[in-house]
Amino acid sequence: MHRLLILLVLFFFGWVLHAQHQDKVDFTYADAYISVMPSEKKLAGTVTYRFKVLNDVDSVFLDAKNMKFGYVSLNDEVTDFERTDERIIFRREFKANQSYTLGIGFEAQPQQTVYFVSTNGIPSAVKELGDPNLQRILVNQQIWTQGQGKYTSHWLPSFDAMEEKVEFDLTINTDIKFEVIANGKLLEKDLDGKGKLNWNFDMEKPMSSYLLAFVIGNYEKETLKSKSGITIENYFYPKDSLKVEPTYRYTKEIFDFLEAEIDFAYPWQNYKQIPVHDFLYAGMENTTATVFSDGYVIDSTAFVDKNYVNVNAHEMAHQWFGNLVTETDGNHHWLHEGFATYYAYLAEQHLFGDDHFYWKLYESLRLLEDQTKKGEGQSLLDPKASSLTFYEKGAWALFMLRNEVGDKAFKKGIKKYLKKFQFKNVTVDDFLEEMEAASKLNLSQFKKDWLENKDFPLERAKKLLNEKSPSIKLLSDLEAELAASQSDDIDYQKYWDLTNSIHLKKHILLNYERSLLFDSMRKAMESDTIPIHQALLKAAPSSDFLPKEYLINFLLEDSYVSNELALIQLWQGYPEERAKYLTLTKDITGLPNKNVRLLWLLLAIVTEDYEAMNTQAYFKELSGYTSAGYGWEIRMGAFQYLREIGFTDESLKNMINAAVHHSWQFKKFARNLIDELVEDADYKNRINNLLDELQDNELRYIKTKLN
Repeated sequence: MHRLLILLVLFFFGWVLHAQHQDKVDFTYADAYISVMPSEKKLAGTVTYRFKVLNDVDSVFLDAKNMKFGYVSLNDEVTDFERTDERIIFRREFKANQSYTLGIGFEAQPQQTVYFVSTNGIPSAVKELGDPNLQRILVNQQIWTQGQGKYTSHWLPSFDAMEEKVEFDLTINTDIKFEVIANGKLLEKDLDGKGKLNWNFDMEKPMSSYLLAFVIGNYEKETLKSKSGITIENYFYPKDSLKVEPTYRYTKEIFDFLEAEIDFAYPWQNYKQIPVHDFLYAGMENTTATVFSDGYVIDSTAFVDKNYVNVNAHEMAHQWFGNLVTETDGNHHWLHEGFATYYAYLAEQHLFGDDHFYWKLYESLRLLEDQTKKGEGQSLLDPKASSLTFYEKGAWALFMLRNEVGDKAFKKGIKKYLKKFQFKNVTVDDFLEEMEAASKLNLSQFKKDWLENKDFPLERAKKLLNEKSPSIKLLSDLEAELAASQSDDIDYQKYWDLTNSIHLKKHILLNYERSLLFDSMRKAMESDTIPIHQALLKAAPSSDFLPKEYLINFLLEDSYVSNELALIQLWQGYPEERAKYLTLTKDITGLPNKNVRLLWLLLAIVTEDYEAMNTQAYFKELSGYTSAGYGWEIRMGAFQYLREIGFTDESLKNMINAAVHHSWQFKKFARNLIDELVEDADYKNRINNLLDELQDNELRYIKTKLN
């Protein structure tokens, strides 16, 4: 999964230790049929497994969470089974070197892992599918899975242990109005005789079941070919056809770079990327089918503010590191996330240059430095380590390892590692043995310093960055001079003039803007570099720090972050011209989270005498963005602004709905806000009056707050 979770999520992988691997049984093939019933939020289907018994055993089981079972057979004969909330178990004398076929009919109503969501803003469309008399009417609904770690067993009898690798073929049966995307190659679509459609997908190679996935919804696609001939399919909502290029910018270049850099051919049949509504994370690297948040579906203006490039590269790198070679358990999770983070940084280096690459490492170094100074450092071999450790310290470990063994040995070791362990499970020691063989070096000290050590080896990391990056060396010199000085009276201007690094100039602006000479500030304001403008706007200590004429320029430049920051500064600093600035930005929506529009609505509502006849309409629009059809980032922004001016009953209901949302960060935000509101007697009374209008899960939650 993607590195942006660093500041959002702490991953705990202790559960892996409880995932039991049946080492005396080898499951090799699965043919699964899944019928999806959106209105009931239910799945039903069958799965047939083939397995070989390696040593005599008296039972075989599959992980299956809270499922009902119908027809169950062993070698095509009805068989007895035991069922728990966690598993389906078969007890009999299974003989060594014998092969068996197991068939299961099942029904599931998953409380997690399969998400049924509705979306706003996707227009209906009509297409023909095969028979010209059949019309495919696309609706504003999605169904998608997120089976990270061990959760696929909520919708398919399968394996919570990552060590069980199986060749999975999937058939997804659903309404003809939907598009379906899943692992592997789509072989065919056929009508089932009941007005529904079967989508038949084939995987050629084995994979861990946590990487199984499907997405159902309203999509079109762009098709690319990699340099090596692999088909790449980039999916998008029909309304977003103009956003395809900026969203998927550099996809082919990243794919071709990774194949060349890793020097091991992409191991799967094809590659697909699918945006979904209200995804739990930035992205997830399901085998051949990366699912990612539609918050990364952007137009060209947004690219400079927030883009998919790093997530794209990170999830793509996982197709080798995590999917092709898979950890045995959470003690070895570095082999997934550290590698994907590092190779994503390398892809960005290829696209954007060395200075960009080294400043990415510098930014993560600062986070790791803070973690170490707080005494919160963690070993990379700790299965309960945070995402900051697994992702960023993991990437740093590879950066340092490559420097220690050299480029040639590093690439040779990576290639041998992938070749030897392809479609298998690995430990950290497996990887280190291959690197030692390739480099002819003993890496035991490296393991102690970078993998076992809880603290981050800060000085060694800084030293290497200073050697590699002229701009970071210049920053180090500035910091050394500042530390030696008895005051803040040093020549920041000198360091500004000595560099062409946008990253260093941004750093200086954000940290030392008051000490720069006006000449440098003027050059920064007049530059054509949007990130420099954004740093100026973020650094401004007050609304009169930057001249009005420059603020107006930033208000209208091709950056939604600049638009937002400039609007609030102009509105605060020049109250007599508020109507002018609101009119200039009236038609700007902004990023996918509607950053500019939400701010604009708040300011339009509270600005005296601005379009007074529309104030109620603007308030209604802002309140409407709290509803469940919008992405959680939009909803959260709307709630934050409404906190300043008051909530309608409808937005209070939407807030209670948010408190039981599947996104933990949004749910936490909503619950904290509700905690504030119920302290107010009026709001508490209003919420009490809404109880009859709530869903069961919403009612259960809010009663705990009201009581």
